[in-house]
Amino acid sequence: MSDRLEDLRRRVEKDPASIAFAQLAEECRRLGRHQESIDICRDGLNRHPGYLSARVTLGRSLLHLGQLDEAEQELESVLQGAPENLAALRAMGDIYRRRDDIPHALAQYQAALRLAPGDPELERGIEELSEALTRSRENVRMRAVVAALEQWLAAIHVARAQPSA
Repeated sequence: MSDRLEDLRRRVEKDPASIAFAQLAEECRRLGRHQESIDICRDGLNRHPGYLSARVTLGRSLLHLGQLDEAEQELESVLQGAPENLAALRAMGDIYRRRDDIPHALAQYQAALRLAPGDPELERGIEELSEALTRSRENVRMRAVVAALEQWLAAIHVARAQPSA
């Protein structure tokens, strides 16, 4: 276990009302200990419900575990209080992306990129989503053309099947 994790754990154990719980939870999240991070956040947020960085950590850990609705709820509450929270915007984009909601994911990533211009990860995500959105729109148009052709062919078939007068 990392020294930092142990130091933070001791600080929180020494003073359970300390806001150091948020740092401990974030360190757990970074180490891939997402359920532990969630438990620490929920316990600390009972004492400090307005601590937005802890809510971001909670949302990100929930997202990692696939609990998208709960993650979205936490991150939305962060964005209501801090609409330019970069980590929350990124995580919301990730939620929408996992749900295949490309337009909303794209909007979140673009908002995040305005706060972090030149971020290569955001730029790559935006490029991938933009391409996916274009392909999706092209597929919709192609399906509409195919449907119109099928109707036209069906009408021709019906006309040929009717006896002539």
